[in-house]
Amino acid sequence: MKNIGIGGDHAGFSYKEAIKNFCLEGGYKVVDFGPNSEDSVDYPDYVHPLAQAVAKGEIDFGIAICGSGNGVCMTANKYNNIRAALVWNNELSALARAHNNANVLCLPARFISLEEAKKFVKTFLNTPFEGGRHQRRVDKIIK
Repeated sequence: MKNIGIGGDHAGFSYKEAIKNFCLEGGYKVVDFGPNSEDSVDYPDYVHPLAQAVAKGEIDFGIAICGSGNGVCMTANKYNNIRAALVWNNELSALARAHNNANVLCLPARFISLEEAKKFVKTFLNTPFEGGRHQRRVDKIIK
């Protein structure tokens, strides 16, 4: 069973709650890093602990959600061993895993539907890393 961490900000709150339940129903263990309401918050307060947990191997994958997806992605990518990918279609979700071995999925709640978001999560969690020539490139991300 994969352990999933999820977090974001107020703009991503409703998606976070729905995706958390979607993952639980799929048999995943989910750690919710917050927020716990739609009240305005600063996404770094929730994404830093999420990214740290993924980087340390305490959870397998992270899902970060804000309005544009950019802020959560930038924050997560501050950490060694994090490969956060901003995804707005299903092909990008698959390629983020298959080619980049991404371990944090970043979603733009204001630009995709909830059904699309769930599809992207399912693809992300079920697509294996291809390795091979892609591993060489991933190895060069952090020197």
